[in-house]
Amino acid sequence: MAGGDAGPSGREGSVAKGPAQPGGGDASPAAADAHTNEERRLDALSVLWTLGKCLGAVLPVYLAGYYRVSTSLVAFGLVVYTGWRHTRDAKEARLRAAMRSLGAEEDHSAARGLSRGARDSPSWIGVPDVEKVEWLNKVLQQAWPFVGQYLEKLLVETIAPSIRASSTHLQTLSFTKIDMGSKAMKVVGIKAHTENDKGQVLLDVHISYVGDVEINVEIKRYFCKAGVKGIQLHGMMRVILEPLIGDVPIVGAVTMFFIRRPKLDINWTGLTNLLDIPGLNVMSDTMIMDAIASFLVLPNRLTVPLVPNLPVAQLRCPLPRGVVRIHLLEAENLAAKDNYVKGMISGMSDPYTIIRVGPQTFKSHHVDNSLSPKWGEMYEVIVHEVPGQELEVEVYDKDPDQDDFLGRTKVDLGMVKKARVLDEWFPLKDTSSGRVHLKMEWLCLLPSTEQLDQVIQRNKSVAASSKTTDPPSAAILVIYLDRAEALPMKKGNKEPSPMVQLSIQDVTRESRTCFGTTNPEWGDAFTFFIHDPRHMDIDIQVKDNDRVLSLGSLSIPLSRLLTSPDLSLDQWFQLENSEASSRISLHAVLRVLWLDEEGVLRTPLPWDAETFAEGPWSGPGMKAQKTSPNASFATEGVLRIHLVEARNLISKDKLMGGIVKGKSDPYVKTRVGGMTFRSNVIEENLNPTWNELYEVVLTQTPGQEVQFELYDKDIDSDDFLGSVHVVMEWVPTVQDPSVLGQVGLICSIHSSNSVSGLVQIHQLLQCKNSP
Repeated sequence: MAGGDAGPSGREGSVAKGPAQPGGGDASPAAADAHTNEERRLDALSVLWTLGKCLGAVLPVYLAGYYRVSTSLVAFGLVVYTGWRHTRDAKEARLRAAMRSLGAEEDHSAARGLSRGARDSPSWIGVPDVEKVEWLNKVLQQAWPFVGQYLEKLLVETIAPSIRASSTHLQTLSFTKIDMGSKAMKVVGIKAHTENDKGQVLLDVHISYVGDVEINVEIKRYFCKAGVKGIQLHGMMRVILEPLIGDVPIVGAVTMFFIRRPKLDINWTGLTNLLDIPGLNVMSDTMIMDAIASFLVLPNRLTVPLVPNLPVAQLRCPLPRGVVRIHLLEAENLAAKDNYVKGMISGMSDPYTIIRVGPQTFKSHHVDNSLSPKWGEMYEVIVHEVPGQELEVEVYDKDPDQDDFLGRTKVDLGMVKKARVLDEWFPLKDTSSGRVHLKMEWLCLLPSTEQLDQVIQRNKSVAASSKTTDPPSAAILVIYLDRAEALPMKKGNKEPSPMVQLSIQDVTRESRTCFGTTNPEWGDAFTFFIHDPRHMDIDIQVKDNDRVLSLGSLSIPLSRLLTSPDLSLDQWFQLENSEASSRISLHAVLRVLWLDEEGVLRTPLPWDAETFAEGPWSGPGMKAQKTSPNASFATEGVLRIHLVEARNLISKDKLMGGIVKGKSDPYVKTRVGGMTFRSNVIEENLNPTWNELYEVVLTQTPGQEVQFELYDKDIDSDDFLGSVHVVMEWVPTVQDPSVLGQVGLICSIHSSNSVSGLVQIHQLLQCKNSP
């Protein structure tokens, strides 16, 4: 209606102004002629530009023929260029889409803020554990220009001189442009954990950075220019404020790290455009992520002390929360991947399993020609953070060329800690059939030797029943390598670059290298599994960075730790085969691994096989042994997800070698609660509508999230279109029968979805108490 009224008012305004302008009648033909001339000039420019592009495309072919360059080399160059162009376009499209999404979210937040005061929130809306902190994002946005100034000063005055000093080839390196852009980092949500120690504050900060940052570097000696224009970084960072002290600033230090690797996407410019060539792009992104993981992904941490005289090494590498002993027992009903006669005859599979907990990875042996393999292997993993860390299990079929995927499953290690012993069949996801049998034991860390003999005897019986060559561990040893003093000089009175090798039996760890000093400060930590601490020694070798020249050595029997208070040693040790004044400082802590079997009997499982004995996953040995339900019965919730539509997706289908831009064939993968739902494929549509509904039963596990991933369906490999992560929190159920009528009315509206009425009532009763 507003647009319809604007036209007449505009015409009336032009008529009223006409008589007041002398010569107005002659001005219109002149303006029209000028407009026509401008259009002709633009047409001529477009023709010249098209001709120039054609000549630019033909010129390389002409030069290749003139200089008799091999046709295969030209074809290879065209293939590399096409792949590079495709990768560049995809990165720029992802960055633009993220920018648009960020702008739309800001507009929506502003509109929601304006309308919030017009209505009061219902009384049943509670504050979730994962809280939105718009006030913090406003502070970050306001302070972002000053953050940019600090980073510019850091790059120019600190980082650039250190890079120039590292190599003679980089002495002319300089930053020609540093612009952190106007898009500040956003904090999507913060969760404060209250079940942790009282002497610390533990926060999970979900961050998202879609930055229009632009940094250019130039090496004048080689006429080389490179840079970055646009970065995306998404992940969950854990922030620990400890120790808490009774004086300003209340917090002694801030420790930050990612529990899982964040998602990173960098848009390169200049010479670094070469890093977008297919093959190199994966390698470059992996190298950058490895560099980030080396100091910001568990078990690595970044610790910033706020007060002096803090044990920074212990804060950066604290004692683990515990150890999980994983028994990989067997699997059944796996998919058959070995087919014969072009798939007409179905064969078997040769399955093996990969187990991951953070950076710790284990691979089982493969079982030939079996869909129900029995492995009987045992692994031990160190758990640094619970809740947060997960056990990932992936099953593959061993093949001569490329191994086939047979399914995966994930287990929150916080559930294992609560249960102490978890012996369950876990269904495999992203596959047609199959499940894997795992037994997981949570081992506590005891600071005394009272249970050591009992642990060693029990481990002998466990080793006899396991196919794993390594016996179970009786303890773990954590060594904090602090510093050394008065190390000997090298030949020619040159200062050494010391590093340390710590060995226990056949396991060796290496510290970082401190260059050009006789008084190195390492501040590193190392963890060892110990099978029998009564008969083992710590062997320490201090060497120059060439690993040949020895600067000193030391041997410490672990029996000294067994007789020490709290099973720890924190002191200076005199180095052997070194100078008389050469010594090294370290802190060694031994902890006995103890399985609390009494806690197993008292602690109910988060889920129980007997609760699901009538389900399709029931099998031999899984019948209920008692009739009374455990404490977790009827505490599950149901999450209902309506997948409606998407808008303005990226076009991935290119025709005629990328000359003609097509559309996409999008579909969505929804992952939640260990389950994966896949939507229908909507062909050739950038604004698809699915209208699909999924439901999943969830347990009361902290930190659960829904992951939506969009893909473009292709014949070879599906293209990634984007993802969304939504963190969920458990809300209490309603037991008031007075709301049953309202629930029934809503259920009747959704009855066309063919969903169980009991499931709908359960979910809607919960939603009554949710925002």
